[in-house]
Amino acid sequence: MFTQLRLTNFKAWKDTGAIPLKPVTVLLGTNSSGKSTLIQSLLLLKQTVQSPDRTVHLNLGGDELNDLFSFGGFEDVLNQAAESPRQFSIGFDFLRESSDRVVAGQFGCIYGQTSSGSVVIQTLDLRTAERRFRAIRREKGAFSIVVDEEALPRLKGRNYSPERSIAFSADAIADLNQDGTVVEDLSLAIRRELEAVSYLGPLRRKPERDYPWNKTKPGDVGIDGRSAIDALLASDLLKSDEHRYIVDGVSSWLARMKVADRLEVRQQGRSNRYELIVHRDGVACNLRDVGIGVSQVLPVIVVAYFAPPGSTIMLEEPEIHLHPLAQSVLADLFVTISQKRNVQFIVETHSEHLFRRMQTLMAKQQVTANEAAMYFVEREGKVAKLRELEIDDYGRLKNWPDGFFGDALGETREQARLMFERQQATKA
Repeated sequence: MFTQLRLTNFKAWKDTGAIPLKPVTVLLGTNSSGKSTLIQSLLLLKQTVQSPDRTVHLNLGGDELNDLFSFGGFEDVLNQAAESPRQFSIGFDFLRESSDRVVAGQFGCIYGQTSSGSVVIQTLDLRTAERRFRAIRREKGAFSIVVDEEALPRLKGRNYSPERSIAFSADAIADLNQDGTVVEDLSLAIRRELEAVSYLGPLRRKPERDYPWNKTKPGDVGIDGRSAIDALLASDLLKSDEHRYIVDGVSSWLARMKVADRLEVRQQGRSNRYELIVHRDGVACNLRDVGIGVSQVLPVIVVAYFAPPGSTIMLEEPEIHLHPLAQSVLADLFVTISQKRNVQFIVETHSEHLFRRMQTLMAKQQVTANEAAMYFVEREGKVAKLRELEIDDYGRLKNWPDGFFGDALGETREQARLMFERQQATKA
Protein backbone atom coordinates (compact mmCIF):
# COMPACT_ATOMS: atom_id res chain seq x y z
CA MET A 1 0.00 0.00 0.00
CA PHE A 2 1.17 3.50 -0.80
CA THR A 3 1.13 5.57 2.38
CA GLN A 4 2.40 8.90 1.08
CA LEU A 5 2.98 10.71 -2.22
CA ARG A 6 4.92 13.84 -3.10
CA LEU A 7 5.50 15.54 -6.45
CA THR A 8 7.57 18.60 -7.30
CA ASN A 9 7.51 20.46 -10.62
CA PHE A 10 5.38 17.66 -12.07
CA LYS A 11 2.90 18.99 -14.64
CA ALA A 12 0.43 21.27 -12.77
CA TRP A 13 2.09 20.66 -9.39
CA LYS A 14 4.82 22.98 -8.14
CA ASP A 15 4.98 21.02 -4.88
CA THR A 16 2.22 18.82 -3.53
CA GLY A 17 3.82 18.52 -0.12
CA ALA A 18 3.56 15.16 1.58
CA ILE A 19 0.11 13.69 0.78
CA PRO A 20 -0.95 10.92 3.17
CA LEU A 21 -2.63 8.06 1.27
CA LYS A 22 -5.08 5.83 3.11
CA PRO A 23 -6.72 2.49 2.24
CA VAL A 24 -9.48 4.59 0.63
CA THR A 25 -8.33 7.92 -0.79
CA VAL A 26 -10.81 10.11 -2.68
CA LEU A 27 -9.69 12.98 -4.93
CA LEU A 28 -12.21 15.68 -5.81
CA GLY A 29 -11.89 18.96 -7.64
CA THR A 30 -12.68 20.97 -10.73
CA ASN A 31 -11.90 19.87 -14.27
CA SER A 32 -8.22 20.09 -15.30
CA SER A 33 -7.19 20.93 -11.75
CA GLY A 34 -4.51 18.23 -11.41
CA LYS A 35 -6.38 15.34 -9.77
CA SER A 36 -5.53 12.83 -12.47
CA THR A 37 -1.88 13.86 -12.41
CA LEU A 38 -1.53 12.46 -8.90
CA ILE A 39 -2.62 9.06 -10.19
CA GLN A 40 -0.62 9.36 -13.41
CA SER A 41 2.65 9.93 -11.54
CA LEU A 42 2.48 6.43 -10.08
CA LEU A 43 1.34 4.97 -13.41
CA LEU A 44 4.40 6.59 -15.03
CA LEU A 45 6.60 4.64 -12.63
CA LYS A 46 4.59 1.47 -13.19
CA GLN A 47 5.09 1.58 -16.94
CA THR A 48 8.77 2.35 -16.37
CA VAL A 49 9.40 -0.72 -14.19
CA GLN A 50 7.58 -2.82 -16.79
CA SER A 51 9.66 -1.46 -19.67
CA PRO A 52 11.57 -4.12 -21.65
CA ASP A 53 14.58 -1.78 -21.63
CA ARG A 54 16.16 -2.10 -18.20
CA THR A 55 18.51 0.85 -18.85
CA VAL A 56 15.64 3.33 -19.27
CA HIS A 57 15.47 5.99 -16.57
CA LEU A 58 11.86 6.99 -17.15
CA ASN A 59 9.46 5.58 -19.74
CA LEU A 60 7.32 8.52 -20.88
CA GLY A 61 5.29 6.23 -23.12
CA GLY A 62 4.44 6.02 -26.76
CA ASP A 63 3.91 2.29 -27.13
CA GLU A 64 0.12 2.06 -27.51
CA LEU A 65 0.07 -1.68 -26.79
CA ASN A 66 2.20 -1.78 -23.64
CA ASP A 67 2.20 1.68 -22.07
CA LEU A 68 -0.52 3.11 -19.86
CA PHE A 69 0.00 6.74 -20.91
CA SER A 70 2.01 8.82 -23.33
CA PHE A 71 3.39 11.74 -21.35
CA GLY A 72 5.12 13.39 -24.31
CA GLY A 73 8.60 14.67 -23.55
CA PHE A 74 10.46 16.17 -20.62
CA GLU A 75 9.02 19.62 -21.28
CA ASP A 76 5.48 18.22 -21.21
CA VAL A 77 6.02 16.80 -17.72
CA LEU A 78 8.01 19.68 -16.23
CA ASN A 79 5.91 22.33 -14.50
CA GLN A 80 5.81 25.50 -16.61
CA ALA A 81 6.80 27.63 -13.62
CA ALA A 82 9.82 25.48 -12.76
CA GLU A 83 12.96 27.46 -12.09
CA SER A 84 16.59 26.41 -12.24
CA PRO A 85 17.52 23.61 -11.84
CA ARG A 86 14.90 22.42 -14.34
CA GLN A 87 14.03 19.17 -12.64
CA PHE A 88 10.95 17.33 -11.41
CA SER A 89 10.59 14.64 -8.77
CA ILE A 90 8.34 11.78 -7.74
CA GLY A 91 8.43 10.27 -4.27
CA PHE A 92 6.32 7.88 -2.25
CA ASP A 93 6.29 5.86 0.95
CA PHE A 94 4.95 2.34 0.97
CA LEU A 95 4.11 -0.51 3.30
CA ARG A 96 4.14 -3.98 1.77
CA GLU A 97 2.96 -7.02 3.70
CA SER A 98 3.78 -10.59 2.73
CA SER A 99 3.20 -13.92 4.44
CA ASP A 100 6.49 -13.77 6.33
CA ARG A 101 7.32 -10.08 6.78
CA VAL A 102 6.38 -6.44 6.41
CA VAL A 103 8.52 -4.12 4.29
CA ALA A 104 8.26 -0.35 4.77
CA GLY A 105 10.28 1.98 2.62
CA GLN A 106 10.60 5.24 0.76
CA PHE A 107 11.27 5.97 -2.90
CA GLY A 108 12.38 9.32 -4.21
CA CYS A 109 13.73 10.23 -7.62
CA ILE A 110 14.74 13.56 -9.16
CA TYR A 111 14.76 13.74 -12.95
CA GLY A 112 16.54 16.14 -15.27
CA GLN A 113 17.20 16.40 -19.00
CA THR A 114 20.28 15.60 -21.02
CA SER A 115 21.62 17.80 -23.79
CA SER A 116 19.96 15.43 -26.27
CA GLY A 117 16.55 15.98 -24.64
CA SER A 118 16.09 12.60 -22.94
CA VAL A 119 15.05 12.22 -19.30
CA VAL A 120 17.81 11.20 -16.92
CA ILE A 121 17.92 10.45 -13.20
CA GLN A 122 19.71 13.09 -11.17
CA THR A 123 19.26 11.40 -7.80
CA LEU A 124 17.70 8.08 -6.87
CA ASP A 125 17.05 7.82 -3.13
CA LEU A 126 15.84 4.54 -1.58
CA ARG A 127 15.25 4.20 2.15
CA THR A 128 14.07 1.89 4.86
CA ALA A 129 13.65 2.85 8.51
CA GLU A 130 17.34 2.08 9.14
CA ARG A 131 19.11 2.32 5.77
CA ARG A 132 19.54 4.78 2.91
CA PHE A 133 20.99 4.26 -0.57
CA ARG A 134 21.53 7.00 -3.15
CA ALA A 135 22.70 7.04 -6.74
CA ILE A 136 23.77 10.60 -7.63
CA ARG A 137 24.56 11.68 -11.18
CA ARG A 138 27.90 13.31 -11.77
CA GLU A 139 29.60 14.57 -14.92
CA LYS A 140 29.57 12.65 -18.22
CA GLY A 141 26.90 10.18 -17.14
CA ALA A 142 28.83 8.77 -14.17
CA PHE A 143 27.04 8.02 -10.90
CA SER A 144 28.20 8.00 -7.30
CA ILE A 145 26.74 5.45 -4.91
CA VAL A 146 26.31 6.78 -1.37
CA VAL A 147 25.27 4.52 1.52
CA ASP A 148 23.50 5.78 4.63
CA GLU A 149 24.98 9.16 5.63
CA GLU A 150 28.56 8.36 4.77
CA ALA A 151 30.55 11.43 3.76
CA LEU A 152 32.23 9.81 0.78
CA PRO A 153 30.71 7.71 -2.00
CA ARG A 154 31.29 3.98 -1.89
CA LEU A 155 31.39 3.70 -5.68
CA LYS A 156 31.84 5.92 -8.73
CA GLY A 157 31.49 5.18 -12.41
CA ARG A 158 29.33 5.15 -15.52
CA ASN A 159 28.45 1.49 -14.91
CA TYR A 160 26.49 2.50 -11.80
CA SER A 161 23.68 4.22 -13.70
CA PRO A 162 20.27 3.23 -12.18
CA GLU A 163 17.78 1.10 -14.06
CA ARG A 164 14.04 1.60 -14.63
CA SER A 165 13.89 4.44 -12.05
CA ILE A 166 13.89 2.12 -9.04
CA ALA A 167 16.90 -0.21 -9.20
CA PHE A 168 20.64 0.06 -8.82
CA SER A 169 22.71 -1.47 -11.60
CA ALA A 170 23.94 -5.05 -11.38
CA ASP A 171 27.51 -3.76 -10.98
CA ALA A 172 26.49 -1.51 -8.09
CA ILE A 173 24.69 -4.35 -6.33
CA ALA A 174 27.66 -6.67 -6.76
CA ASP A 175 30.21 -4.07 -5.64
CA LEU A 176 28.20 -3.10 -2.55
CA ASN A 177 28.67 -6.67 -1.26
CA GLN A 178 26.27 -7.38 1.63
CA ASP A 179 24.65 -3.95 1.31
CA GLY A 180 23.94 -4.80 -2.31
CA THR A 181 21.51 -7.49 -1.17
CA VAL A 182 19.69 -4.96 1.03
CA VAL A 183 19.21 -2.41 -1.75
CA GLU A 184 18.26 -5.15 -4.22
CA ASP A 185 15.53 -6.40 -1.87
CA LEU A 186 14.30 -2.84 -1.38
CA SER A 187 14.11 -2.25 -5.14
CA LEU A 188 12.26 -5.53 -5.57
CA ALA A 189 9.69 -4.49 -2.94
CA ILE A 190 9.19 -1.15 -4.75
CA ARG A 191 8.81 -2.95 -8.07
CA ARG A 192 6.18 -5.29 -6.64
CA GLU A 193 4.28 -2.36 -5.15
CA LEU A 194 4.13 -0.64 -8.53
CA GLU A 195 3.31 -3.81 -10.44
CA ALA A 196 0.43 -4.40 -8.01
CA VAL A 197 -1.28 -1.23 -9.25
CA SER A 198 -4.49 -1.83 -11.20
CA TYR A 199 -5.76 1.16 -13.14
CA LEU A 200 -9.18 1.70 -14.69
CA GLY A 201 -9.60 4.87 -16.69
CA PRO A 202 -12.72 7.00 -17.22
CA LEU A 203 -13.43 5.66 -20.74
CA ARG A 204 -14.62 2.05 -20.56
CA ARG A 205 -15.52 -0.19 -23.48
CA LYS A 206 -19.09 -0.49 -24.64
CA PRO A 207 -20.66 -3.93 -24.20
CA GLU A 208 -20.74 -6.60 -26.92
CA ARG A 209 -23.59 -8.99 -27.57
CA ASP A 210 -21.32 -12.00 -27.03
CA TYR A 211 -17.68 -12.64 -26.21
CA PRO A 212 -15.11 -15.24 -27.21
CA TRP A 213 -13.20 -16.91 -24.37
CA ASN A 214 -10.01 -18.94 -24.55
CA LYS A 215 -10.61 -20.73 -21.22
CA THR A 216 -7.94 -18.77 -19.35
CA LYS A 217 -7.91 -16.16 -16.61
CA PRO A 218 -6.76 -12.69 -17.75
CA GLY A 219 -3.71 -11.03 -16.25
CA ASP A 220 -5.56 -7.80 -15.50
CA VAL A 221 -8.81 -6.02 -16.29
CA GLY A 222 -7.18 -3.41 -18.55
CA ILE A 223 -7.30 0.38 -18.41
CA ASP A 224 -10.59 0.43 -20.36
CA GLY A 225 -12.05 -2.67 -18.68
CA ARG A 226 -11.56 -4.75 -21.82
CA SER A 227 -10.83 -7.95 -19.84
CA ALA A 228 -13.52 -7.55 -17.17
CA ILE A 229 -15.81 -9.93 -19.03
CA ASP A 230 -12.97 -12.47 -19.34
CA ALA A 231 -12.54 -12.30 -15.57
CA LEU A 232 -16.25 -12.95 -15.08
CA LEU A 233 -16.19 -15.87 -17.52
CA ALA A 234 -13.16 -17.39 -15.80
CA SER A 235 -14.85 -16.98 -12.41
CA ASP A 236 -17.98 -18.74 -13.63
CA LEU A 237 -16.50 -21.45 -15.85
CA LEU A 238 -13.15 -22.42 -14.34
CA LYS A 239 -13.27 -24.83 -11.44
CA SER A 240 -11.26 -23.53 -8.51
CA ASP A 241 -11.49 -22.68 -4.82
CA GLU A 242 -12.87 -19.27 -5.84
CA HIS A 243 -15.43 -20.60 -8.30
CA ARG A 244 -18.07 -17.86 -8.96
CA TYR A 245 -16.44 -15.61 -6.33
CA ILE A 246 -16.23 -12.65 -8.70
CA VAL A 247 -19.58 -13.32 -10.39
CA ASP A 248 -21.42 -13.57 -7.07
CA GLY A 249 -19.62 -10.53 -5.67
CA VAL A 250 -20.46 -8.42 -8.70
CA SER A 251 -24.08 -9.59 -8.64
CA SER A 252 -24.48 -8.60 -4.99
CA TRP A 253 -23.20 -5.06 -5.58
CA LEU A 254 -25.29 -4.57 -8.71
CA ALA A 255 -28.30 -5.53 -6.58
CA ARG A 256 -27.34 -3.01 -3.89
CA MET A 257 -27.06 -0.37 -6.61
CA LYS A 258 -30.52 -1.40 -7.88
CA VAL A 259 -29.32 -1.77 -11.44
CA ALA A 260 -29.62 -5.60 -11.63
CA ASP A 261 -30.58 -8.55 -9.47
CA ARG A 262 -27.85 -10.88 -10.69
CA LEU A 263 -25.61 -11.85 -13.60
CA GLU A 264 -25.61 -15.08 -15.58
CA VAL A 265 -23.01 -16.42 -18.00
CA ARG A 266 -24.66 -18.24 -20.91
CA GLN A 267 -22.88 -20.21 -23.64
CA GLN A 268 -23.84 -19.68 -27.27
CA GLY A 269 -24.66 -23.21 -28.43
CA ARG A 270 -21.51 -25.34 -28.42
CA SER A 271 -19.18 -22.56 -29.49
CA ASN A 272 -16.57 -20.83 -27.41
CA ARG A 273 -18.67 -17.65 -27.35
CA TYR A 274 -20.63 -16.53 -24.32
CA GLU A 275 -23.12 -13.82 -23.50
CA LEU A 276 -23.64 -12.04 -20.23
CA ILE A 277 -27.25 -12.04 -19.09
CA VAL A 278 -28.53 -9.38 -16.72
CA HIS A 279 -31.53 -10.39 -14.57
CA ARG A 280 -33.76 -7.71 -13.11
CA ASP A 281 -37.35 -7.84 -11.87
CA GLY A 282 -37.89 -11.24 -13.47
CA VAL A 283 -36.63 -10.11 -16.88
CA ALA A 284 -33.45 -11.53 -18.45
CA CYS A 285 -31.62 -9.33 -20.98
CA ASN A 286 -28.35 -9.46 -22.83
CA LEU A 287 -25.81 -6.99 -21.41
CA ARG A 288 -25.98 -5.10 -24.71
CA ASP A 289 -29.72 -4.46 -24.23
CA VAL A 290 -29.63 -2.87 -20.76
CA GLY A 291 -28.65 0.65 -19.73
CA ILE A 292 -25.05 1.66 -20.42
CA GLY A 293 -24.49 2.27 -16.70
CA VAL A 294 -24.40 -1.49 -16.00
CA SER A 295 -21.62 -2.17 -18.49
CA GLN A 296 -19.66 0.87 -17.32
CA VAL A 297 -19.72 -0.04 -13.63
CA LEU A 298 -19.02 -3.75 -14.25
CA PRO A 299 -15.24 -3.28 -14.62
CA VAL A 300 -15.17 -1.19 -11.43
CA ILE A 301 -16.72 -3.97 -9.37
CA VAL A 302 -14.81 -6.71 -11.18
CA VAL A 303 -11.41 -5.14 -10.50
CA ALA A 304 -12.35 -4.75 -6.82
CA TYR A 305 -12.66 -8.55 -6.59
CA PHE A 306 -10.09 -9.48 -9.24
CA ALA A 307 -7.09 -7.50 -7.96
CA PRO A 308 -5.03 -9.64 -5.54
CA PRO A 309 -4.90 -8.69 -1.84
CA GLY A 310 -2.26 -6.03 -1.29
CA SER A 311 -3.03 -4.32 -4.60
CA THR A 312 -3.69 -0.64 -5.18
CA ILE A 313 -6.67 0.06 -7.45
CA MET A 314 -6.71 3.47 -9.13
CA LEU A 315 -10.01 4.61 -10.61
CA GLU A 316 -11.00 7.67 -12.60
CA GLU A 317 -14.68 8.63 -12.58
CA PRO A 318 -16.05 5.24 -11.48
CA GLU A 319 -19.51 6.83 -11.27
CA ILE A 320 -19.87 7.49 -14.99
CA HIS A 321 -23.44 6.82 -16.32
CA LEU A 322 -24.73 5.74 -12.87
CA HIS A 323 -27.82 7.12 -11.15
CA PRO A 324 -27.36 8.85 -7.75
CA LEU A 325 -28.09 5.83 -5.54
CA ALA A 326 -25.62 3.66 -7.44
CA GLN A 327 -22.99 6.39 -7.18
CA SER A 328 -23.38 6.51 -3.41
CA VAL A 329 -23.11 2.71 -3.12
CA LEU A 330 -19.67 2.94 -4.72
CA ALA A 331 -18.43 4.43 -1.45
CA ASP A 332 -19.70 1.33 0.40
CA LEU A 333 -17.96 -0.85 -2.18
CA PHE A 334 -14.58 0.82 -1.71
CA VAL A 335 -14.73 0.78 2.08
CA THR A 336 -16.03 -2.79 2.35
CA ILE A 337 -13.63 -4.33 -0.18
CA SER A 338 -10.68 -2.42 1.23
CA GLN A 339 -11.37 -3.76 4.70
CA LYS A 340 -12.19 -7.33 3.68
CA ARG A 341 -9.63 -7.89 0.93
CA ASN A 342 -6.75 -5.61 2.02
CA VAL A 343 -7.00 -3.61 -1.21
CA GLN A 344 -6.23 0.09 -1.49
CA PHE A 345 -8.43 2.42 -3.56
CA ILE A 346 -7.29 5.78 -4.95
CA VAL A 347 -10.36 7.31 -6.60
CA GLU A 348 -10.71 10.45 -8.71
CA THR A 349 -14.37 11.50 -8.85
CA HIS A 350 -16.80 14.35 -9.46
CA SER A 351 -19.67 12.59 -7.68
CA GLU A 352 -21.36 14.48 -4.86
CA HIS A 353 -23.32 11.33 -4.00
CA LEU A 354 -20.17 9.26 -3.52
CA PHE A 355 -18.67 12.03 -1.40
CA ARG A 356 -21.79 12.43 0.76
CA ARG A 357 -21.93 8.68 1.34
CA MET A 358 -18.32 8.72 2.52
CA GLN A 359 -19.33 11.38 5.04
CA THR A 360 -22.14 9.13 6.26
CA LEU A 361 -19.87 6.10 6.58
CA MET A 362 -17.50 8.18 8.69
CA ALA A 363 -20.40 9.38 10.85
CA LYS A 364 -21.50 5.76 11.32
CA GLN A 365 -17.90 4.88 12.23
CA GLN A 366 -17.87 2.23 9.52
CA VAL A 367 -14.63 3.79 8.32
CA THR A 368 -12.12 5.73 10.41
CA ALA A 369 -9.80 8.63 9.67
CA ASN A 370 -6.95 6.10 9.50
CA GLU A 371 -8.78 4.20 6.77
CA ALA A 372 -10.03 7.00 4.54
CA ALA A 373 -8.98 10.45 3.36
CA MET A 374 -10.55 12.95 0.96
CA TYR A 375 -8.75 15.75 -0.83
CA PHE A 376 -9.89 18.71 -2.90
CA VAL A 377 -7.70 19.85 -5.80
CA GLU A 378 -8.01 23.36 -7.19
CA ARG A 379 -5.98 25.73 -9.36
CA GLU A 380 -4.38 28.98 -8.34
CA GLY A 381 -3.34 30.36 -11.68
CA LYS A 382 -1.14 27.78 -13.38
CA VAL A 383 -0.37 25.90 -10.17
CA ALA A 384 -2.44 23.11 -8.58
CA LYS A 385 -3.19 23.27 -4.87
CA LEU A 386 -4.37 20.55 -2.53
CA ARG A 387 -6.43 20.75 0.61
CA GLU A 388 -7.30 17.83 2.86
CA LEU A 389 -11.00 17.86 3.63
CA GLU A 390 -11.47 17.94 7.39
CA ILE A 391 -14.39 15.79 8.54
CA ASP A 392 -15.37 15.45 12.17
CA ASP A 393 -16.69 12.35 13.96
CA TYR A 394 -20.22 13.17 12.83
CA GLY A 395 -19.32 13.36 9.15
CA ARG A 396 -19.51 17.15 9.05
CA LEU A 397 -17.14 18.96 6.72
CA LYS A 398 -15.18 21.84 8.22
CA ASN A 399 -13.44 23.32 5.18
CA TRP A 400 -15.46 22.63 2.02
CA PRO A 401 -14.63 25.03 -0.84
CA ASP A 402 -17.59 27.19 -1.87
CA GLY A 403 -19.66 26.30 -4.88
CA PHE A 404 -18.04 23.05 -6.06
CA PHE A 405 -21.23 21.01 -5.77
CA GLY A 406 -23.38 24.08 -6.33
CA ASP A 407 -25.46 25.87 -3.71
CA ALA A 408 -28.23 23.41 -2.83
CA LEU A 409 -29.67 25.61 -0.08
CA GLY A 410 -29.51 28.66 -2.34
CA GLU A 411 -31.35 26.79 -5.12
CA THR A 412 -34.09 25.80 -2.65
CA ARG A 413 -34.45 29.39 -1.48
CA GLU A 414 -34.65 30.64 -5.07
CA GLN A 415 -37.36 28.07 -5.90
CA ALA A 416 -39.34 29.11 -2.82
CA ARG A 417 -39.00 32.78 -3.74
CA LEU A 418 -40.22 32.20 -7.29
CA MET A 419 -43.16 30.10 -6.04
CA PHE A 420 -44.15 32.85 -3.60
CA GLU A 421 -43.95 35.54 -6.30
CA ARG A 422 -46.11 33.52 -8.71
CA GLN A 423 -48.68 32.83 -6.01
CA GLN A 424 -48.83 36.54 -5.17
CA ALA A 425 -49.18 37.41 -8.86
CA THR A 426 -52.02 34.92 -9.26
CA LYS A 427 -53.90 36.38 -6.26
CA ALA A 428 -53.53 39.89 -7.63
